[in-house]
Amino acid sequence: MEAYAVIETGGKQYRVTVGQKLEVERLEGEGEVELASVLAVSDGTSLKVGTPYVEGAKVTLAILGDALAEKVVNFKKRRRKGYARKVGHRQKLTKVEVKAIA
Repeated sequence: MEAYAVIETGGKQYRVTVGQKLEVERLEGEGEVELASVLAVSDGTSLKVGTPYVEGAKVTLAILGDALAEKVVNFKKRRRKGYARKVGHRQKLTKVEVKAIA
């Protein structure tokens, strides 16, 4: 089994492996970013689970660029009352690649 880590960023948790590309909520910075909010780390044979984070563990992410998620539309209407409300939202995302798990 290969090494993996469970990280937390943007209020969400992701299971990542080295070389994996994913989109996370917007991260500040350029080049590489180190995340210390690692919830669990596995080296392929043993698993370390943090309370809530694993001491000394970090994941290095390379920032590939920015993106926007699909638009989410919130529409409310009250029948026969003349009330309609439409709000749209596009979440800002950052494309990253996992470089190292330590």
